[in-house]
Amino acid sequence: MTTVHVTHLGAGGFEVSFPRTAGDESTSDAAAHEEELDEGPSPIAPEVKELLWGFGAFIVFLVLMRLWLVPKVKQGMEARYGTIRGAHETADSIRAAASADVAEYQAALAEVRAEASSRVEAARAELEAKRAERLAEVNARIAAKRVEAASEAEAARAAIQDQIEAAVADVAGRTAELTVGRAPDPASVRQAVAAVMGGGA
Repeated sequence: MTTVHVTHLGAGGFEVSFPRTAGDESTSDAAAHEEELDEGPSPIAPEVKELLWGFGAFIVFLVLMRLWLVPKVKQGMEARYGTIRGAHETADSIRAAASADVAEYQAALAEVRAEASSRVEAARAELEAKRAERLAEVNARIAAKRVEAASEAEAARAAIQDQIEAAVADVAGRTAELTVGRAPDPASVRQAVAAVMGGGA
């Protein structure tokens, strides 16, 4: 005889349970064991379809890389390298041109300095020659003036000496006349005075 258990769950619900027999327990154990053995597909192992799709996508990406992306990148790198090399060559040419300009400027500056120095030396020599010429002219004028002054002084001295000799001769004749009592010869007195004054000079 089978006993049926009815359990009231509330809100109009009931649960009906039957007692288990030995055969039912073995059947339920076998089902549980089968459920434990049949776990289904592994979540880690990929499927062949996924492997094929991934490999195909990789091949497509590799082909695109080889045919399009790599040439583009290489072309860009070559263009950039060419630009950099051109910039370096341009900088080298500009540097060489600047060095040449500096050398030319220094050469021109040295030439200008040499020309200026030669002009200064020429001007100094010309000035020295003019100075020597003017100094010679001045010395000649001074010498001429000195000779002229000496001749004038000599003429004035000679004129004054004649006058002095005449005056001295008159005084000496008058003195001799007063002393002796008679007038001496004027020519002799003049000759004696001239001899005395000439010896004193």
